[in-house]
Amino acid sequence: MYTENAVYVGDVDDVVINVDTKKMESLALGNVNTEVFDLVNYKGVKIPYRIIRAVEDIVIIRHLAGMSRPEIIED
Repeated sequence: MYTENAVYVGDVDDVVINVDTKKMESLALGNVNTEVFDLVNYKGVKIPYRIIRAVEDIVIIRHLAGMSRPEIIED
């Protein structure tokens, strides 16, 4: 999963579906980019369906405030 600004967010591990409403609620991520999310004592993140922009070979989500592309350091 990536943001619209090409920031890697994580790998989609599962889909969370509300069985009562029969609608997808979120995507569960693993292998989360720790530069985007500060995970302490958590294994992953759930991304709400409302911020998903596109789903194909990769998933694109809306870029949220505070997400930044990791800085590339050249020698």
